Amino acid sequence: MPRNKYSWEDAPGTPLPKKRKIWRWLLLIPLLLVFIAAGAAGFFLLSMRAEFMEMARQFDLNSMTRMESASQIYDREGKLLGKIFIQNRNPVPYDKLPASLVQAVVATEDQKFWEHQGVDIRGIIRAAQANWMAGRIRQGASTVTQQLARNSFDLKERTYRRKLLEMALAYRIEQQFSKEQIMEMYLNRVYFGGGLYGAESAARGYFGVPAAEMSAAQSATLAGLLKSPNSLSPWTNPKASQVSRDYVLGQMHEQGFLDDKEYRQALAEPLKVMKRPDPIRQSYALDYVRQQAINALGFERAMNGGFRIFTTLDSTLQTAAEDSLARKLREVETRPGYANQTYDRFARMFEANPPKPGASNTKPPSYIQGAVLAMDNKTGGILVMVGGRDFRHSEYNRSVQGRRPVGTAFVPLVFAAAFEKGLFPGDVVQDWALDNRLVGIGGSAGILGEWGVERADNEYEGDLTIREALVRGKNSAAVRVGFQTGLESLKKITEKAGVRSPLRPYANSYLGTSEATLEEMTVAYSSFPGMGSRPEKSHIIDRIVDAEGSVVYEQSGKRVDVFSDATAWQVHSMMSDSLVRGTGSKAMTDYGLTVAGAAGKTGTAYNFTDVWFLGYTDRITCGVWIGYDKPAQIFRGAFSSDLALPVWVDVINATRKNFPATPLKAPLTVEKVEICRVSGQLATDKCIEKIRLPDGSEAQESTVFAEYARIGRAPTGTCNVHAGGIKTFAREFSEEEWPRAMPAQDLSMIPPVNVSSSAVVGADPYNSISMASLAALPSDVPRAEAVSPVAFTETITTPGAKAPEVRPAGAAGVSAGLSAEEAEITITAPPPIRF
Repeated sequence: MPRNKYSWEDAPGTPLPKKRKIWRWLLLIPLLLVFIAAGAAGFFLLSMRAEFMEMARQFDLNSMTRMESASQIYDREGKLLGKIFIQNRNPVPYDKLPASLVQAVVATEDQKFWEHQGVDIRGIIRAAQANWMAGRIRQGASTVTQQLARNSFDLKERTYRRKLLEMALAYRIEQQFSKEQIMEMYLNRVYFGGGLYGAESAARGYFGVPAAEMSAAQSATLAGLLKSPNSLSPWTNPKASQVSRDYVLGQMHEQGFLDDKEYRQALAEPLKVMKRPDPIRQSYALDYVRQQAINALGFERAMNGGFRIFTTLDSTLQTAAEDSLARKLREVETRPGYANQTYDRFARMFEANPPKPGASNTKPPSYIQGAVLAMDNKTGGILVMVGGRDFRHSEYNRSVQGRRPVGTAFVPLVFAAAFEKGLFPGDVVQDWALDNRLVGIGGSAGILGEWGVERADNEYEGDLTIREALVRGKNSAAVRVGFQTGLESLKKITEKAGVRSPLRPYANSYLGTSEATLEEMTVAYSSFPGMGSRPEKSHIIDRIVDAEGSVVYEQSGKRVDVFSDATAWQVHSMMSDSLVRGTGSKAMTDYGLTVAGAAGKTGTAYNFTDVWFLGYTDRITCGVWIGYDKPAQIFRGAFSSDLALPVWVDVINATRKNFPATPLKAPLTVEKVEICRVSGQLATDKCIEKIRLPDGSEAQESTVFAEYARIGRAPTGTCNVHAGGIKTFAREFSEEEWPRAMPAQDLSMIPPVNVSSSAVVGADPYNSISMASLAALPSDVPRAEAVSPVAFTETITTPGAKAPEVRPAGAAGVSAGLSAEEAEITITAPPPIRF
């Protein structure tokens, strides 16, 4: 067959027809356009890449290694107590992360992690196609490196420009860090829900184990939380969390990270998590540590710096104090007829209507509260801090913030001031009824016996030594010692002792009516076992160490001199007696105090509103307070020896292991002298008295006892009471002669104290200068020799203040129609009253 003359195949050298040439060129145009478009796109992408790489270079990649981390709080023995943080994170190195967790993350989040350079191009194309079809961003294709970049630099907006910047940052990160470093930073930074940041905090929070000890199933649980940490939380949605975990295990099996047997075992493992912890363990002690750490480091460093804060707290003593206080206050609330709010009733209301997160408690509880604070005598380190019954109900820390009347626990400081001024424990002072108006200026009724008695069978005993006044809790005797000392001298001692709260300029301050904090009084009492010196201040942080191990804060151990060692020993010996045979004797007879060398003093405030016990061994000082936030009577007869003392004993008994006590030794500045307890002078062989026994017979009793005197200040005279031989001293007195102060029993039995003054200080709330009251006095008592409250004006007024107005007798009480001359009567003086 002849060939077609137009066939190019048959004649390749033959030119094509003109139409075919044009068609061929037309077919090349789309290819050319695609090439031009690709070139333009490439140029655009290159320019965009340059722009975003330049933007990425503005970020400091080294800051990624300085992530926020919680500061950890330890007790004095290195036991972890809690954390303070903004983000609860505890970074660990890569070798402390389990391989199963890395595998779980790679299987579900970034299967090409070990291969790509920060960006998975195929994954991006798939996500871009899905988002284009949906018309909005629905899928992401972020690698682990991209997620690290986003979390490290807070790139949160969902835009394409953010995605491009994220990709550029991921590329830079891959250039600067190894894959292991990237995975370490990622697993330490990522959020796992429940307030837990990083794998270590999540492992401990959810499973109670370090991250390195997690099983494959536990690792899969954490990896499954990354998609939605809150909605998949095993605490709030355990079923969804298990489904997510099983999906991750399936991916790990498909990727070859788990063989068949391991996969089945992991699937069969039950999902068990710890009880959801309080992200910041709520307690008064830890909150106080947080405050002190912020003071030392600043807020940002303390909360985010990952410091190790070593405190002075003793966990054993802390538990003993918390348990004992809770037990004692529950006993109070279960007393028959107790009508006040109880802890249990408030707790039920609180649980039913808890405050909103972050909101402060605007309605604090009104149930009875308590506080305990114990400190190391040598360093001032706080070993125990209980600021109330429940931190959730009220964050008010009563151990350092609450200022309350100290009651008769203040008396040892009064006696310390007296001994510094020259008195000595063997001096005799009167325990007689004292007009309350000499003590409670502005008061309206009563005699001194109402002010903070320490026992229900309290009675006036006449002349006794200062030692006996403290041991038996004799208020009128203590006030008379205060009168001899003066408020100015007392104020100087209390300030040196660390009581920063002001001392009221009235004589009732001798009985502790001025307010002070438990921390102040505990520091002050440490002056006694410190033989006259105390720590400069109390503290709860011993040292703070940064992540590199360098000490960035350390407490100093300065001390302050308060009074002489002789004074410290004299008061200490009296308070030791108080625990053996005085107001604190129940410590041994009822509560089982087993620590040698302990000493302390009960404190009951007026009307039983506050009860204290402050005491110590040679190693620690401990204070206990019980009362209401708003002053109110606990109950009639609520004595310190029944409420505060047993809590103190429990804490002191718990010190035997870590703080074994030894009795204090008398300093070389004191000596023992034999004193007659009746005269307060040096005893003789004639210091013997007859006493009447319960059966009516008589016996002889020596009045000699050994007392500690400062060398050079011992009495020089001998007893003049027994100079003539044996005296009879049978203590049988009528109610009229020795009024009986029993505020816990029946105040109607207390005889009134007749006014014997020719002048009145300030207002006259009693109408005591009326003619009727003057006429009630014996007609032979001259005014000139009557004891006047004006005699104490200098003591009970503020130094430098204008003297109060002194009104003559009768100025406010002369009856109508009688002149002052007509109303005037002549009276003779009674026997002088000794103060």
